[in-house]
Amino acid sequence: MWQLALYEIAKVQDIPTGANIVVEVEGRSIGVYNVHGTFYAVHNYCPHQGAELCKGPVCGTNLESNVYEFIYGRDQEIIRCPWHGWEFDLKTGKSLFSEKVRVRSYPVEVTDNIIYLSIGK
Repeated sequence: MWQLALYEIAKVQDIPTGANIVVEVEGRSIGVYNVHGTFYAVHNYCPHQGAELCKGPVCGTNLESNVYEFIYGRDQEIIRCPWHGWEFDLKTGKSLFSEKVRVRSYPVEVTDNIIYLSIGK
């Protein structure tokens, strides 16, 4: 039967807003990010060619706009692959360019100032 296991990752103060850490849990490399005070976790593996995704910059992206108009938004919510620039939403793991491409994301819980990661077993 499939179950979720909780793994203690860090204390809240160990990952300030805008920061991240990479942890190994159950043989998986996972990046844990503090995005505007909320924690998210993604697999440290780009589905394109296997780069360590969490070595890429955390940034925003260009929003939908008119021709020749560039509007920057979603600051600190996007991770960009360090090899080829593929962009993924840290909140959902979804790519910004295709509904079919995503990086695995993991549920994160905070209880009594401790950050926990949920992984299926």
